[in-house]
Amino acid sequence: MSYQVGVFVGSLSKVSINRRLATALQRLSAGTNLHLQEIPIGNLPLYNHDYDADYPPQGLAFKEAIAGVDALMFVTPEYNRSIPGSLKNAIDWGSRPWGQNSFARKPSAVIGTSPGKIGTAVAQQHLRSILSFVNSPELAQPEAYIQYTEGLINEDGEITDQGTAAFVTDWLQKFEVFVGKVVSVNPRQ
Repeated sequence: MSYQVGVFVGSLSKVSINRRLATALQRLSAGTNLHLQEIPIGNLPLYNHDYDADYPPQGLAFKEAIAGVDALMFVTPEYNRSIPGSLKNAIDWGSRPWGQNSFARKPSAVIGTSPGKIGTAVAQQHLRSILSFVNSPELAQPEAYIQYTEGLINEDGEITDQGTAAFVTDWLQKFEVFVGKVVSVNPRQ
């Protein structure tokens, strides 16, 4: 079975190391049944409850993109011990209006990279709390906190360290198995 996976890159920067990691994940997923495609978050206005009565086209397109995939992957940096505001904003758009939560029962995984020794551990824990609230089943293990060093991922999206490449490949394979289990009991509607 093959699965469409929507990828959210938490950083809006074109030169983001997490965008580079997302490219590496897409490259490595070629050996799996996961087909990764980015769901952009940068064009969403700031969420406001006033939009619930008349969702703007960007919000509707975003929700349709989530509906069109089997699973979700969050590739996030850590900003001030949390996730970027743009990523939280996207989650708010996808989970609203009340009763129309696009994340419900969609299997998800969280990964991120940072120059710090603990990677994006604190941001990921915060994100996992949010994903639990929006009822998105999460890959719990293995956790993937990647410490970024210069040259770890080249511009073509190749992970140059064999140990890191092996870990990320294993992580993707475990996510594929997890998605299969969740989708078998919660098929896409």
